[in-house]
Amino acid sequence: MNLRRIFSLQNPLQPQFKPFFKSTTLFVKSIHALAIITTENPQNPTVLTLTHDAEWSPTSISYSKLLSRCCESKPPGPHPPRQDWAGERPENTATISSTCTRNAGHARQVLDESPEPDLVAWSALISGYAQNGLAEDAILAFSEMHRLGIRCNEFTFPSVLKACAMKKDIVGGRQVHGIVVVTGFESDVFVANTLVVVYAKCGEFLDSTRLFDRIPDRNIVSWNALFSCYTQGGFFTEAVGLFREMVGGGMRPDEFSLSTIINACTGLGDVKEGRKIHGYLTKHGFGSDPFSCNALVDMYSKVGDFEDCKRVFERMPNHDIVSWNAVIAGCVLHERNDAALELLVTMRRSGIAPNMFTFSSVLKACSGLGLRDLGRQFHSVMIKSDIELDPFLCCGLIDIYSKCGEIDDATQVYDKMPEKQLIALNALLCGHSQNGNDLEALSVFAENYRDGIGFNETTLLAILNSAAGLRDITVTEEVHGLSLKTGYLSDPFVVNSLIDSYAKCGRLENATMVFDDSPIPDLATFTSLISGYAQLGQGEEAIKIYVKMQDLDLKPDPFICSSLLNASAMLSAYEQGKQIHVHALKFGLLSDVFTANSLVNMYARSGSIDDADRAFNEVPEKGIVSFSAMIGGLAQHGHGEKALALFDNMLKDGIAPNNVTLVSILSACNHAGLVTRAKTFFESMEGVFGIKPTQEHYACMIDILGRAGKLDEAMGLVDEMPFEANAAVWGAVLGAAKTHKNVEIGERAARELMAIEPEKSGTHVLLANIYASAGLWQNVAEVRRVMKGSKVKKEPGMSWVEVKDKVYTFIVGDRSHFMSKEIYEKLDELMTLVGKLGYVPVLEIDLHNVVSSEKEVLLSYHSEKLAVAFGLIAIRAGPIRVKKNLRVCVDCHSFLKFVCQVAEREIVVRDINRFHHFKDGCCSCGDYW
Repeated sequence: MNLRRIFSLQNPLQPQFKPFFKSTTLFVKSIHALAIITTENPQNPTVLTLTHDAEWSPTSISYSKLLSRCCESKPPGPHPPRQDWAGERPENTATISSTCTRNAGHARQVLDESPEPDLVAWSALISGYAQNGLAEDAILAFSEMHRLGIRCNEFTFPSVLKACAMKKDIVGGRQVHGIVVVTGFESDVFVANTLVVVYAKCGEFLDSTRLFDRIPDRNIVSWNALFSCYTQGGFFTEAVGLFREMVGGGMRPDEFSLSTIINACTGLGDVKEGRKIHGYLTKHGFGSDPFSCNALVDMYSKVGDFEDCKRVFERMPNHDIVSWNAVIAGCVLHERNDAALELLVTMRRSGIAPNMFTFSSVLKACSGLGLRDLGRQFHSVMIKSDIELDPFLCCGLIDIYSKCGEIDDATQVYDKMPEKQLIALNALLCGHSQNGNDLEALSVFAENYRDGIGFNETTLLAILNSAAGLRDITVTEEVHGLSLKTGYLSDPFVVNSLIDSYAKCGRLENATMVFDDSPIPDLATFTSLISGYAQLGQGEEAIKIYVKMQDLDLKPDPFICSSLLNASAMLSAYEQGKQIHVHALKFGLLSDVFTANSLVNMYARSGSIDDADRAFNEVPEKGIVSFSAMIGGLAQHGHGEKALALFDNMLKDGIAPNNVTLVSILSACNHAGLVTRAKTFFESMEGVFGIKPTQEHYACMIDILGRAGKLDEAMGLVDEMPFEANAAVWGAVLGAAKTHKNVEIGERAARELMAIEPEKSGTHVLLANIYASAGLWQNVAEVRRVMKGSKVKKEPGMSWVEVKDKVYTFIVGDRSHFMSKEIYEKLDELMTLVGKLGYVPVLEIDLHNVVSSEKEVLLSYHSEKLAVAFGLIAIRAGPIRVKKNLRVCVDCHSFLKFVCQVAEREIVVRDINRFHHFKDGCCSCGDYW
């Protein structure tokens, strides 16, 4: 949208200045004088010129009237020439009242120059101070008047009480209240109404209500005073209740009552009650009252009822800036940002110039739409129009620049603020955090904290978010301590952010401690802890916390379900994942696309590609995440052709692939041995899809070439890479060297890996395997000696099997299980049966330099064999699903192909690389893994 369309030259932003008076003729008896107020320049002070008639001389009465007119219009003119009129002081009162509108010091000077300032003069001064927001001066003037012994009246008390209300000075208000009681003015309805306001504005609503109840002759002003205070204080329900009480008592509401209660209904979001008040307005003839209409427009727009909002707006006789601001703000609130900007165009065409509130809304609209350039133009207009950039406008500018990635411009707006405000600092901190500038966010906070700007819960949330992004445990602990000292630890948002930050820093024990200390854990608190455990791979703990949440009758949300499904996927916990699926169905969460995608991922990674396919077909809106999850699942399960076919369908649907999708496609080609198609995809990535190959893509391609025996081509690709090869690349090379027993390439890859990851035992084990397969037992012994000397321990093979919501763990030769006797008996039985079918142990994979019979015993008790034997005992029907932390060995792979035959059961094993589906004597990998 072009700014010229909004601010056209046909409707200038600045309204034409018009003098308050062109000429004023005063008639005093039969004598007249001409008083002319002219304006030489709109920027210069107004010049007062008095042209005296020859027969006329000014009197105190004529000056008093003229000054009263000046007071009404608030021109910045000088005082009238001083003359001494003995015994006449009305002009002093008028002068004080008039001068207070522009210069409080001059008003006080006029009072001090009066020979005997009386109650009327003092009252005028106090009233002038109060009307112009000078509450402190009004209270001090009242105190001085009281010390002089001048008795107050029913006109003085409301002014000083108004000043107390403005300052929220309950102590001063109570003192004035005492004087009111002593002087007997408590029964005066105007004084009583102001007392009600003072107590309400200071938060003393109980005392305010008591005073209201004591007013003998309550009028509509009394009720309005209480309505207004309750509404401004956020006690909307109480305000509506009082309105009902007033109407029920027979008091007829006026337009002020009705507009105030409409505002209360807006605060409650209660459009039903608001429509009733709308009916009162129409019934009592206030349908065209501008204040009431504006309140209606504000209410309907904020609750999102734009049809009624439009109806009221169009029936208004005149639209002022308040009307336009209300409807524009409502559109922004409900994210109808395009409509808000269109309304701004219409408003400008009607000749109404925007003010700071308008700009505050349209900046939010620009931020929501990401219209950086338009936001920058609005910024320029505000500067040229001399619109004061208050903290809220600065926040709007910081927000739009931050969301559009222009964090330097956001910082510049903040730095140019004459007085740094906390609300603007929070906006800048959130901007840094959103743009990944976590270190800058912490630096800005530290600098401003030293300057004494303070902080609140929003500040702490931004800092904790940055600490979590940096995985900075020190900052997290410092914020924890700061929150504890300042009482912010009772804020649920701070608690949730602390849990999240501790979890992302890997300190789950601290996160759990914060969780346990929180007074009443809510859904967000449980979500933070569950997601923390899930992200760190502790799915079992995440499930346990979810069970606690259910005990509190808390309904899960899509984020919790998504986290739990991902936790189940990490564990390959099929049964637990199915239960979460049931809960998602029960609570109607499958319409959420994130939950639906997590369900596809869970089934795919838990060994049930058929369930994953069904879940994929039920995803409401399939996007790149949905397709990537399903393509990756098909690839891991060895369905390479199906994965490629789904990829083609995705492209036909107009969905462009991302990095993850192309990694899955290369993996599908890898597991299916589709070398030529893999090379085609890899070489066309940048040209066809605009994606530059990353380390992960190179690692996949090198693994594909290596598995296919094209080791020279694979090494050529390593040397051609535009960046240094990482552990994944050298790991692929080492795996290929092991498969094809290439000692030279294996040694080179092992050296590189040991330099990158010296603590990893897998490198030494694979190198030892290469040596063992070549019969180089002396080299095997050397590798073992190096491992022992460097304290590198071989990661033990572990397998898991899930039975009735519980996951059982096994290691090689494990006898800790309560059913160990039955498990080993079952395993011996299986060994006998598969031996009859032709199973022969693959002894050469064992690195122990011992006789064959001992190797055979060692191979017999691998963790996956024990897990399968237990599964056959404990699971009466259906597939046996086992997860392993390492690659399944050749011997176990051969053994399980025979077991699935003799047991007539499907066995699904998920190792570190892929899924193996053993059925009818075959494996889904085609012995290619």
